[in-house]
Amino acid sequence: MPVITTIEDLRVLAKKRVPRMFYDYADSGSWTEGTYRANEADFQKIKLRQRVAVNMENRSTATTMVGVPAKMPVAIAPVGLTGMQSADGEIKAARAAEKFGIPFILSTMSICSIEDIAANTRAPFMFQLYMMRDRQAMVNMIERVRKAGCSALVLTLDLQVIGQRHKDLKNGLTAPPRPTIANIINLMSKPRWCLGMAGTRRHTFGNLVGHVKEVSDMNSLAAWTNEQFDPRLSWADIAWVKEQWGGKLILKGIQDVEDARLAVASGADAIVVSNHGGRQLDGAQSSIEALPAIVAAVGSDIEVWMDGGIRSGQDVLKAWALGARGTLIGRAMVYGLGAMGEAGVTKALQIIHKELDITMAFCGHTNIQNVDRGILLPGTFPTAG
Repeated sequence: MPVITTIEDLRVLAKKRVPRMFYDYADSGSWTEGTYRANEADFQKIKLRQRVAVNMENRSTATTMVGVPAKMPVAIAPVGLTGMQSADGEIKAARAAEKFGIPFILSTMSICSIEDIAANTRAPFMFQLYMMRDRQAMVNMIERVRKAGCSALVLTLDLQVIGQRHKDLKNGLTAPPRPTIANIINLMSKPRWCLGMAGTRRHTFGNLVGHVKEVSDMNSLAAWTNEQFDPRLSWADIAWVKEQWGGKLILKGIQDVEDARLAVASGADAIVVSNHGGRQLDGAQSSIEALPAIVAAVGSDIEVWMDGGIRSGQDVLKAWALGARGTLIGRAMVYGLGAMGEAGVTKALQIIHKELDITMAFCGHTNIQNVDRGILLPGTFPTAG
């Protein structure tokens, strides 16, 4: 076993252990993947101010995210097909998050169901919802979320239609994988993954099978998305979801100041500045570049989170300094899960927390609540202007 010290180490190991179609599903963007790459690269442009001769004892990275206590301003992002990275993957990730003390968000397109997570964890989790054409199916799903005791609903707004991801088409992405010659050859080189999958009954979309009518092809993520995701989504629909749910509502996929203001007007409790990990509109701004203008416009009216490109605790600290009061990690979690299962997710969280804690200290702070953009070197970070 190699020594794991970074999220990149987990990525390399996951690539060896996870079947190609599922590794590529998580580790890719749409079209040229320019926005996917920019999400990560733009963090590296931001430089930190080192401070010295400051008492660095008794540090705290603790905060809350929509009132939910968090050991650090990080939650596990909703990631589709997480249970194809490792058997029962969503359960493993939720357990790791609960033990570590951060929120977990389950995807509509998860392999493990809402009920699976509720049965295997004690901490309330959040649930990510897509707007579906079948409104009764949505009512039923929201009721299942309520019954599971979820602490918040995360409504994703930026997937009314699906962006083309070339790797998924070339790999023939399905869940479970179709027994083609190429897939069989690839699976033969992943014995750890195959053994895990042989030991679980969870091989397809647990939140949808048996719950959503008239789904023509449960083997195809794209087919179900094109059939059921509603391209007519409007702010009136968001008001409908809010009324149906009645609890804390977070709107994910905000990249524009005007949309951020509309989100505030909708009565949402938080927004997530997000370009869907570079998987939708290729050529869009990176999330960290879009963040400051949105914080300047609405940060005093609503809790602003962000996701996209976070691969270290330094990235979390930079996002916090620019006004994000929460961050979501998707790929960093997926790499850990694919590499080492639940222990890998825990390792990813430990890596991010240690980097966050130590970097905060080097920047002259012992409590994250006191950190602002003063820790950043002027001229190296995006501004509201």
